[in-house]
Amino acid sequence: MPRYGHRSLAEVLPALLGALGVPGAVTGPPIPPVRAACLLLVDGLGSDLLHRYAADAPFLAGLTDAGPLTVGFPSSTSISLTTLGTGLPPGAHGIVGISFRAGHDELLDSLRWTTHGNREPEDLRERLPPEDVQPMPTALQRAAADGIHVAVVAPRIQRGSGLTRAALRGGQFRGVHALGDLAAEAISALTGPGRRLCYAYHADLDTLGHLHGPGSAPWRWQLRQIDRLAATIAEELPGDAVLAVTGDHGMVQVTRSYDADSDERLRDGVRLLGGDARARHVYTRPGAAPDVLAVWREVLGDDAWVVARDEAVADGWFGPLGAHVPERIGDVVVALRGTAAVIRSVAEPLLSRLQGQHGSLSAEEQLVPLLLAHNP
Repeated sequence: MPRYGHRSLAEVLPALLGALGVPGAVTGPPIPPVRAACLLLVDGLGSDLLHRYAADAPFLAGLTDAGPLTVGFPSSTSISLTTLGTGLPPGAHGIVGISFRAGHDELLDSLRWTTHGNREPEDLRERLPPEDVQPMPTALQRAAADGIHVAVVAPRIQRGSGLTRAALRGGQFRGVHALGDLAAEAISALTGPGRRLCYAYHADLDTLGHLHGPGSAPWRWQLRQIDRLAATIAEELPGDAVLAVTGDHGMVQVTRSYDADSDERLRDGVRLLGGDARARHVYTRPGAAPDVLAVWREVLGDDAWVVARDEAVADGWFGPLGAHVPERIGDVVVALRGTAAVIRSVAEPLLSRLQGQHGSLSAEEQLVPLLLAHNP
């Protein structure tokens, strides 16, 4: 289960802010005082995968690990990035799924900030402003307010995106194209007078895990490139700086799928179906929640935890809930076990074909490292 408030992604930036001298209580891993800090987020870098393929990442595997940390539920990118960026669990910041009910009767795709489904997606940044959907201040804003120079180094396409505005507002955005300018921009952001904080993001390990499977040859060779990226940044760090490397989730290889778009039992009584293949929000028609809960439990059996919203909340899946959050959570919440998935072949054709998936509560998906490097 997620360890919110103690050893989760929510504690990473507050711990780095504490190391940079920003006032406030720090409950996360202890990090010695520094003038500058770079947080490198490697999408899809789970602790289990790093340990299993340590030979492909000797630099990362040799660093001090202040983790492992839990990423929270669902263990997917938009939820984890917002948890990281705000220093809050999903129940507090409100990004509770890859897709979730944010309006009256529609799903928000929180990765692309568009409508979700099999029709032409609509950009929702004006109708559902990210700052309204996720109204809590970010850790980057807190750092900037304390006089720290803050930079966000990420792919150019993410400039001004809904997720960037929701999770990472408060920093100067520096768009990059590849590993080379990512490293160069990260070092540039740390160089100069005064306290400095850089958040840097790399996505390709997750992409290759989805397409080819975690641990596949393409995935392992990408891990080798990321190992060199981290080593390059560490080698060029100013002497009074720290590099922290973490992930937003791990990944499992899917071997068994249930198709919610073709199985009538999984559609009966369901008004909207959000989430992703390993973590589903099931929004039911009025009065149908008990029957939907029973049917989903029967169909999925031992391949999933299937619980009512109140049970998921009470058991701490999302952490403490803000006032704007409860209706975003499905009437029924589903977390897949083992290597099973609930796909949607019509509404999510590309996602449904991916070999690697994540989002649930397994250790393989939940646990990520927090690796620390200094340049003596």
